[in-house]
Amino acid sequence: MAELCRKHGISEATYYNWKAKFGGMTVSDVQRLKELEQENNKLKKLLAESMLDKAALQDLLSRK
Repeated sequence: MAELCRKHGISEATYYNWKAKFGGMTVSDVQRLKELEQENNKLKKLLAESMLDKAALQDLLSRK
């Protein structure tokens, strides 16, 4: 296992952590997880943008 990990540039600890986390998942489970992670990242960006907009509007209102 050590040789395989070196070949792919990961540590054995990383391999075993991934195995524990993803070992029992099917391909469709992994695909769904990736989709959810992408959606989560998109929502985080939208939230950050709306928070910046809110802060800008509050700043504008406080100047009046």
